[in-house]
Amino acid sequence: MTDSSNIILNAVEVRVQGALIEKDATTPDYYPLSLNALVNACNQKSNRDPVMTLDEGAVRDALEGLHARGLAGPAGGADSRVTKYEHRAYDVLKLGRREVAVLCELLVRGAQTPGELRGRAERIHPFESIEDVHSTLQRLIQREPPLVAMLPRQPGTKESRYAHLMAGEVEAAEVQAPMRSAPSERSSDVEIELAELRKEVHELKQQFEEFRRKFE
Repeated sequence: MTDSSNIILNAVEVRVQGALIEKDATTPDYYPLSLNALVNACNQKSNRDPVMTLDEGAVRDALEGLHARGLAGPAGGADSRVTKYEHRAYDVLKLGRREVAVLCELLVRGAQTPGELRGRAERIHPFESIEDVHSTLQRLIQREPPLVAMLPRQPGTKESRYAHLMAGEVEAAEVQAPMRSAPSERSSDVEIELAELRKEVHELKQQFEEFRRKFE
């Protein structure tokens, strides 16, 4: 059994782990993921902060690091010529659905407020109230060792932000408050996200067609 107290990930491992957890929950029909699909998931422009441009080599190296810690690895029993990969966060970290949903969003999008987490984590697990998010965060903070930390509240903000600790301790100075976008910038962000979603759907259709052709 992997000792979760020894889990300190680098930035690419954090992104790969978060992407695997996300796709397990949001696109179960296409999970586990091939290396190519995982690279695309890591490099999405939507639901990612920061946006990354990783190649197959970097993602493969990250998978090896995660596999060594027991957090991810090749999926067993997958009937495919292509190796598929899956996360093992539930087994290794001993977390429930709520905790995994919150941790996933922190892994793929960085530090966030409870309000932001409630809205964004809904695609993985719906939270009935903001109090549910707070209690989930507290469980992650009170673990030994903790997986999440509350950051000092920044001037002019009403809510504290929370960050994961799977890459080690977070220095408050390293985590900058997100800039508020002007309306035109927000519209542009929505258009980018829609384009990225269309691309994902197209890629999933291609993967399905390739899978279907194997049985024709």
